[in-house]
Amino acid sequence: MGATVVESKEMIATRVAYGKALAELGKENPNVVVLDADLCGSTQTKFFAKEFPDRFFNMGIAEQNMIGVAAGLSTCGKIPFASSFAMFAAGRAWEFVRNAVCHNKFNVKICATHAGLTVGEDGASHQIIEDLAIMRVIPGMTVIVPADATEAKLATFEIAKFVGPVYMRLGRSNVPVLFDEKDYKFEIGKAQVIKPGIDVSIFACGVMVSRALWAQELLQKEGISAEIINVSTIKPLDKETILASVRKTGCAVTCEEHNVIAGLGDAIAGILSEELPSPLKKIGVMDTFGQSGKGDELLIHYGLSKEKIAEAAKEVIKKTKG
Repeated sequence: MGATVVESKEMIATRVAYGKALAELGKENPNVVVLDADLCGSTQTKFFAKEFPDRFFNMGIAEQNMIGVAAGLSTCGKIPFASSFAMFAAGRAWEFVRNAVCHNKFNVKICATHAGLTVGEDGASHQIIEDLAIMRVIPGMTVIVPADATEAKLATFEIAKFVGPVYMRLGRSNVPVLFDEKDYKFEIGKAQVIKPGIDVSIFACGVMVSRALWAQELLQKEGISAEIINVSTIKPLDKETILASVRKTGCAVTCEEHNVIAGLGDAIAGILSEELPSPLKKIGVMDTFGQSGKGDELLIHYGLSKEKIAEAAKEVIKKTKG
């Protein structure tokens, strides 16, 4: 699958696009209901709450109960979207997600905002870097990380059509708008080749997709052709696209705003180790907690920068050439 990157300087947070998409979705589908853990201003579910107050439920600071109620609503034919900060929706409520939602295969959409280091000044207690790991390990859970506002909007509509549990990870900070809604197609389970290349495959998700594109520009100046793949569905992975790219390039780099343990990098490494052993380098948080600071500066501090991605690409290319 391929997609074209737009030349835009617009910056929009994926949580904002999600909130506005929910309000649109509510007009189209009367079965959509929204639950929030007293954070509707931050999660942006406030737009839905204003339009449909009778279908919005502020559950208070009680995330486990929110997930339990969402599970119950799903048994009545409703399509519940449950939102809070990712630290709480994925972390605090994990056992409820596992047993109340996934074990029963209920149609609940957990859309968690403020994930990763780019929560910024809120610090390590809120900067969840483990959510992709603990969500993708649950049987039957679909895991999505939109790269920009366009993808976040389209993914919101798609997961409403999809029957089954979904975890969607959204960010606090403004990120570049990469795709044009008019010609971009989001499909659950499909990765998108957004820049073709022949020397190295760079797989990225979320905020790291823009960083991978910036790294591609750096590499291009050195005569290196990097293929950039937006892996917005972490589970199920698009095995076909991943293998096709690495068969062509012979090596890979993965980029994620997440612990390098058990996230996107390990998921792709698992596929390659079984199907196509290849040199691979993971860019992510190196098994450490974050700290308070500005989001963009934290990404650089922890090595999630265009320069580090470019360095990793050159490293795996050297290994490929022996």
